[in-house]
Amino acid sequence: MSHPKTLLIKNIRILYGIDHRPYPFKRGKAMSFLDHIQNAFLFVDNGTIVDFGPQDSCSYETADQVIDATGKFVLPSWVDSHTHIVFAKSREGEFVDRIKGRSYEEIAASGGGILNSAKKLQETSFEELYRDAEKRLKEVISFGTGAIEIKSGYGLSFDAEIKMLEVIKTLKNKHPEIPIKSTFLGAHAIPSIYKNNRKAYIDIILNEMLPYVAEHQLAEYCDVFCDKGFYTVEETDLILKKAATYGLKAKIHANELAISGGVQVGIANNAISVDHLEETSQVEIDALKNSSTIPTLLPGTSFFLNIPFAPARKMIDDGLGVCLATDYNPGSTPSGNMPFLLSLACIKMKLLPEEAINAVTINAAHALELADLYGSIDIGKKAQLLITKPMESLAYIPYAYGSDLIDTVILDGKIQS
Repeated sequence: MSHPKTLLIKNIRILYGIDHRPYPFKRGKAMSFLDHIQNAFLFVDNGTIVDFGPQDSCSYETADQVIDATGKFVLPSWVDSHTHIVFAKSREGEFVDRIKGRSYEEIAASGGGILNSAKKLQETSFEELYRDAEKRLKEVISFGTGAIEIKSGYGLSFDAEIKMLEVIKTLKNKHPEIPIKSTFLGAHAIPSIYKNNRKAYIDIILNEMLPYVAEHQLAEYCDVFCDKGFYTVEETDLILKKAATYGLKAKIHANELAISGGVQVGIANNAISVDHLEETSQVEIDALKNSSTIPTLLPGTSFFLNIPFAPARKMIDDGLGVCLATDYNPGSTPSGNMPFLLSLACIKMKLLPEEAINAVTINAAHALELADLYGSIDIGKKAQLLITKPMESLAYIPYAYGSDLIDTVILDGKIQS
């Protein structure tokens, strides 16, 4: 899609999220620092930031498009590094079951949960899956998301997993304005027909799914749900090691339901990130401190399932950097609303607004290996930006939870309608 070559945003009340090369992953106290310029301008040429600074130093009088951001803040767009937005049907019936007292594990054990989604997805056409996933993609963009990861994992058969990954590939091709990273999550659950023969399904992952995914370049990452009632540490290690031979980097669902050993096996396999971590002890925190693996926390899951929140405050105070992501999926987090995620992080995890924003911008960009071009403001970075509505303070974004505070979303230098 063609777009105006140049864009000038002028009279910005505050330009937030400035970084300069190299773009470090922010840890500990650095997470509370969000570099900014008051009364600023920003100039974009052909989708790339080429200049910014104080308004009184701006030499640009015009551009193909001009936005007057008087009273408004400009930030790098959000990066959502953990989602499952390709799915067949919603699961509000299970939502009601949980209200009545059934646990997530009980629902999963009786054929609900991931297995429920897999059954529905296997019966859904590629065209319908694509149409619904594209709607969700456009929805999260409207919330300010400008880069995203999408997982498979609701197929749980060769044909259905590949169908999901082909949907993600088509989204990538048809929406070049937003970088999309694809993750193969065939090891999301054990299908019902393999309940008494786990090895047979794992062999299909190892010997059929992984070679095909790699040959057809359908994913950058391989994920495993290493947790109580799902995949063991040994099974996880086996899958990740085989995935690595095909060039697929590791990501992990770990410690959502129990201290599972998932963090440690992720670190041992050089995982880019270990995600969830609602159940985390000092042992896991210390292990992460001695690694380059990124702890990615999903407060929307804790909110929706009414389970503990990951100990983000302790992690940061101990010197760790964290990333936040939505986990948008039909069972445990049916929302991709990133501003609400910031509210949860501040209210329930005690993050400062600046820490929460760093966690969903520059740190999240590192979790998708996109930090060279996305996640902060600098000359040469892509113009993935959001402009807020007029406000007095950055803290107003998490404070005014539920309010629509995003005025304009800009992807690849183009204003999104």
